[in-house]
Amino acid sequence: MKISKQSRRDAKQLFRASIVNGVMDEGRVRKTFDALIAQKPRGYVGMLSHLQRLVKLETDRRTARVESAASLSTQEQGAVQQKLTARYGQGLNIVFSQNPALIGGLRIKVGSDVYDGSVQGRLNALKESF
Repeated sequence: MKISKQSRRDAKQLFRASIVNGVMDEGRVRKTFDALIAQKPRGYVGMLSHLQRLVKLETDRRTARVESAASLSTQEQGAVQQKLTARYGQGLNIVFSQNPALIGGLRIKVGSDVYDGSVQGRLNALKESF
């Protein structure tokens, strides 16, 4: 579906209105969606689609997924959380998980940024270089 420029602009403006102190307010986003559905202005389907995309991108940007080969201690989790907060700012949701396939090290994904310090990642890089 093609979205008009005006619908994109309106969705972007509505999205900016839902940000409070640099963090997306879920309550405001819900109210915005409800108001758009109730009022049904011209091009509202395109606005809803684009607004949904913007919300998804912001949610991904504010979520960090940390994978480790072994479970991390609370001190290690605190250190990782502190470094990520310093890099990406407050309001970051951090999810820790265990992935034995990594063999060792960490893999961190925040939005489209991926930091792969795992043994498996290094082995794959070495394999690709041959």
